[in-house]
Amino acid sequence: MKLSICTISFRHHLHSIDQLVHFAKTQGFQGIELWGVHAKNLAGDLHYGADWLSTYGLETSMLSDYLPLEAPISEMMAETEQLSSLAKRWGTNKIRTFVGKQGSADTSKKEREELISRLRMLCDYLASKGQYLLVETHPNTLTDNLPSTMQLLEETNHASLRVNFDVLHIWESGINPLVAMKQLRPYISHFHFKNIASRAQLGVFSPNNVYAASGSREGMVPLFEGAIDYNEFLAEVCSIMEVDASLEWFGSNVKSVLTKDVQDVKQALQWVQI
Repeated sequence: MKLSICTISFRHHLHSIDQLVHFAKTQGFQGIELWGVHAKNLAGDLHYGADWLSTYGLETSMLSDYLPLEAPISEMMAETEQLSSLAKRWGTNKIRTFVGKQGSADTSKKEREELISRLRMLCDYLASKGQYLLVETHPNTLTDNLPSTMQLLEETNHASLRVNFDVLHIWESGINPLVAMKQLRPYISHFHFKNIASRAQLGVFSPNNVYAASGSREGMVPLFEGAIDYNEFLAEVCSIMEVDASLEWFGSNVKSVLTKDVQDVKQALQWVQI
C-alpha cells in the first residue's frame, strides 16, 4: 500500500509546501495528494515539482481539482490543459474531479448525456498526454451511488476514465464498501480514507461546511475510531489489489491525527500479512 497526505487537509493552516512534505516524509507516507489550488499557487515557483519532491523520496499520487464540466467548452478545456500541465510537472498521471453538481436522481437524461459527452472530451485530451481522469464517488454528483457510477463508466466507455473510491461516501450511499469495491475494482486507481462517528453526522462533510474555516467538525474521528470498519476493509482490499490511497482529514489537530492514522494503518496491514 502507498499512502499520501492530502494537502487540502492543511487548507486553513499556515504551513509551507516544504513543511508539509517534511511532515509526510518523517511520518512514513509515500506521497502527497496535491490540491489543485495549491498546485496553481505554486506554479510560478519553478523550484517545486516532481524532481524537488523526489529528493524527499516522495511522489505526487494525484492532483485533485474540480473541472468545470458545466462551463463553456473553451473554459473547460483551458482549465483541463492547465491541470494537465501541472500534473506533468508534479509527476502524476492522475487528475481527480467531480461529475456534476447535483445527485444522479436529480439529473435529467439530457443533462446526463451532456456530462458524459464532456467527460469523453476530457478523457480524449488527457489520454493524449498519457494521463487519467478520476471521478470521485461523492454525494450530489453523478457518482453518488454504485449503479449510477457503473452506468457512467459504461456510458463514457473510455480507457482513461478511472475512479477515486471514497470509502466513506460509498458507505454513505447505503452499500457495503467491500461490495462496491469488488464491482468497481477494474476501474479503481485511488482511494480516499476517512471516517465518521455516526451516520447521523454525515452532514459535516457537505462542501459548504467542510471547506469553511468556521464549519463544524463534530463527528470527524480518526480512521479506526468511527462507524466504518477499516480493519475489515483494509484486510479485504489489500488481499486482492495494490492500494494507492490518501488519508483525507478535515478536522482539527491535523498532524497528530494523521500521525496516529498512518501508524494504525501500518499496524493493521501487519495483521493482514500474518
